[in-house]
Amino acid sequence: MLALENYILGSWRKGEGDGQVLYHAVTGEPIVTASTKGVDFEAVLNYARKTGNPALRKMSFHERGLMLRALALHLREHLDRFYTISYQTGATKADSWVDIEGGIGNLFSYASLRRKLPDTPFCLDGENHPLGKANTFMGHHLLIPKEGVAVHINAFNFPVWGMLEKIAVNLLAGMPAVVKPATVTSFLTEAVVKEIVASGILPDGALQLICGSAGDLLSHIGSQDVVTFTGSAKTGLLLKSGKRILEENVPFTMEADSLNSIVLGADVEPGMAEWDLFIKEVRKEMTTKCGQKCTAIRRIFVPENKMEAVQQSLSKALAQTVIGNPLHEKVRMGSLAGETQRKEVREQVQKLLASSQIIYGSLDSVELTDADNTKGAFISPILLFNQDPHNSSEVHEVEAFGPVATLMSYSSLEEAISLVKKGKGSLVSSIVTADTSLANEYVLGAGMYHGRILILNQQCAKESTGHGSPLPLLVHGGPGRAGGGEEMGGLRGIKHYMQRVAIQGSPDMITAVSKVYQPGATGNLDTIHPFKKYFEELAIGDQLMTEKRLITAEDINRFADLSGDHFYAHLSQTDFTGTMFEKQVAHGYFIMSAAAGLFVDSYEKNPVLLNYGIDELRFTKPVYPGSEIRVRFTCKEKIRQEKKEPADINKGIVKWLVEILDEMDEIVGIATILTMVERKD
Repeated sequence: MLALENYILGSWRKGEGDGQVLYHAVTGEPIVTASTKGVDFEAVLNYARKTGNPALRKMSFHERGLMLRALALHLREHLDRFYTISYQTGATKADSWVDIEGGIGNLFSYASLRRKLPDTPFCLDGENHPLGKANTFMGHHLLIPKEGVAVHINAFNFPVWGMLEKIAVNLLAGMPAVVKPATVTSFLTEAVVKEIVASGILPDGALQLICGSAGDLLSHIGSQDVVTFTGSAKTGLLLKSGKRILEENVPFTMEADSLNSIVLGADVEPGMAEWDLFIKEVRKEMTTKCGQKCTAIRRIFVPENKMEAVQQSLSKALAQTVIGNPLHEKVRMGSLAGETQRKEVREQVQKLLASSQIIYGSLDSVELTDADNTKGAFISPILLFNQDPHNSSEVHEVEAFGPVATLMSYSSLEEAISLVKKGKGSLVSSIVTADTSLANEYVLGAGMYHGRILILNQQCAKESTGHGSPLPLLVHGGPGRAGGGEEMGGLRGIKHYMQRVAIQGSPDMITAVSKVYQPGATGNLDTIHPFKKYFEELAIGDQLMTEKRLITAEDINRFADLSGDHFYAHLSQTDFTGTMFEKQVAHGYFIMSAAAGLFVDSYEKNPVLLNYGIDELRFTKPVYPGSEIRVRFTCKEKIRQEKKEPADINKGIVKWLVEILDEMDEIVGIATILTMVERKD
């Protein structure tokens, strides 16, 4: 029998011994074995730290982002092979799409985040903090990639997505990873990693894979490492309380299975679009991946006067679900990942039956298409009913990790919120309603118990990604039972793999360290106008002090007529008694426009291709007729851009600090403007 390989220390290696036998979820046939016996886990971690980490830390965010994009494009070329292997896990084409192409989508999403980050290996975090009146001492926060390795221990239900959604974040942050997928479906993870390695896109040591037992892996982690875990709360607690994790204060992010809920708003009636959306969402979450999703709906709360109608509608919808061989074109729900999972689901349902009853489905029988229930790990969707949810503990504590959900009633939204909270923390909850006041009450009442809340109605239905779909740019995690951690979350996610360090010093020092000009730092005055310099020729701190311009009442009147902005403060005939102003005041946008007239190099073509926008514009002091303004114009930050098409112009984005000063050298306006500047190379 074929044996899976571990990708460690720069090569593919089989574990010693016979290993654990992995079975085809549909046919029950043995397909491969997996073993990590003989693997030196301490050496694996050290290889990541000493080889992969330095290579990634030297790369800028933009280089790492482009690396992720190249990897995503490469993996898309091998989808057919991944899908073929995925069927062996019991997944349908739709299930596999979520896992495979959803995972690749995470790579694309994090690749695109490079545009929000500097073209450096590190970045500033938040705003600067002046710490002295003379502006010679300041503070800031810097995010620097850690020198360790990210250890990802993943669940069996998403062997591709579970890996890619995590490594996309740590690789963008500049940290290597060791991935330990759940053994039962690790053959699919191995196939994807084979293609990643074959592509040659990642630096050596950036990614390692272990297929089988984690052995003493967590006994060798240190303070610069990060551990993430996806799986049961029981296992997560055991790992989180490990000796090294506690001794070294290792960041541990846990995403545990939770008793996620959906609430039908009291305003929703049969025949409404929201009613159909509710039924469709519950059915989808019960049957997608055969209910093997950490975000699947486990508890269903409906108004007590609609219980019978919901039960009938749900039973009818579930009865239309064709179950069987996922390769069959009519099948919409495949099997569980293996016989072990089926046994566990049945055991958990038995616990739920202590206070609930089955109103749809069966633990022992299921009608199949092109499949044999004695060979494959098939199970019927099971809908339970609990008539006393306030006094039943099992329904709020026991999770059957399969196509199982429990229906319960509530008499008021306040009661529904109280019942939802009994789950003690969930990854996600949904409320289906067309009533904005109900949505507001639910989110504010239950939000502290969830990592994400979907408000589903007719308006967003077509574009909604659904209850069970975590998104790369939103946090994935939840409080309490859900693990208390966060994954993904866009830019928030990369901070888990970086050290935030407070830096203090003079503006010149903070500028030199951060590669971003800080207010008050010494400028580089030059006889060459900065707009005449190509991207490569500009240096952070290049500065222009402009000539002065006198602001007149005629200027203000003409701008009012031109713009149509005749706000009372800009009119000379206004009685200014009781206002914030002494007399007619210049429009802030006129002052910004006048400033542009001072710092823009006019008439002749230059490397500046266009004005890209204005950020952080503030008007800090009134400008009256008779005032003189000038501009301190400083190169603040440079971000190189890649070409989208071969014929594109080589270019980059330059951020400029615009400080508008009056005759007393006090700042009356401040902004960051962005220009697109041509590159020579």
